[in-house]
Amino acid sequence: MVSADRPVTTDRSLVAAVLAGGIGSRLYPASRSHRPKQLLALGNGDETLLERTVSRVAFADEVVVVTRPEFADAVRETVPEASVLVEPAGKDTGPALAYATHWIDERIDDPTVLALPSDHHVAGDFETAACRGARVAAETAALVTFGVDPTRPDTGYGYIEPGRDHGDYAEVDAFHEKPGAETATAYVDRGYYWNAGIFAWTPAAFRTAAAGTPLEPLLDALDAGTPGDGFAAVDPVSVDHAVLERADDVVTVPLDVEWDDLGSWDAFQRLLPADEDGTVVAGDAEVVSLDATDNVVASDGVHVSLVGVEGLAVVAYDDRVLVVPTEDTQRVRDLVATLKERGEF
Repeated sequence: MVSADRPVTTDRSLVAAVLAGGIGSRLYPASRSHRPKQLLALGNGDETLLERTVSRVAFADEVVVVTRPEFADAVRETVPEASVLVEPAGKDTGPALAYATHWIDERIDDPTVLALPSDHHVAGDFETAACRGARVAAETAALVTFGVDPTRPDTGYGYIEPGRDHGDYAEVDAFHEKPGAETATAYVDRGYYWNAGIFAWTPAAFRTAAAGTPLEPLLDALDAGTPGDGFAAVDPVSVDHAVLERADDVVTVPLDVEWDDLGSWDAFQRLLPADEDGTVVAGDAEVVSLDATDNVVASDGVHVSLVGVEGLAVVAYDDRVLVVPTEDTQRVRDLVATLKERGEF
């Protein structure tokens, strides 16, 4: 049943597919193989990132959380109001969203899918922009990607190059990978959007665009009722690389909200208030500092003392401690790769 109060002019049911199968390795050691970041209460308040996301899409007719087997029980306990779809294996957003779109289409008559990650910071009127994107997807049969106006030339995000403007949306001329600093500045000057990793489409439009892509073996297996075989037949791949960057009919809808990808520890410097020395505390850390400035501290209750240091992220969870310059927090992913090779993640 389509909500009469929702600001969208379409008779289709709107189903939110929330991606919650990743680990969030750049937020190590808070986020680890047994404790993904979407199940952590980081930032403001006691709610987990997943709870905040599911609350954000409460306007949808249904909410489906897509996760991997090892997180399924925790997800069900965390957001009992949502349906939970368990992937046979975690293989990035491409297989996850192909599976979710197929599953939704089998169970709901004439749906539009709103796909979004479970670990972003969003403040403002998300509902209006999301419903506008869903309407555009339903009316144009295009794949919709949501773009955010950059507030800085960030090198950690992909960019969307908009083309011909149609009012509520613009055609996408190109997607651009995470750039260097000089290129990022040029992208911002040219009016490119950040790629928020939020999408809308109809199942028919997605299926048409995904035909002939690396996801095709999975699509065939889903039609045959053997999703496990399909996941085994495909490699991990993002939905951007597998589908959107190959598709002919992709448009972008502006997402006019305060947005941030909580992907690395430096993000909390942008989102949380700092003390008089510029130190930001995320999590339950107890902090005492002496001549220490512009640091990020996070812990699961461990007391942390800082003396004479500047520009560091200091993170203590369980029996693990991470110390890294905030400007190098993207490199935590490389550290995690090393830990995985050693069987220590």
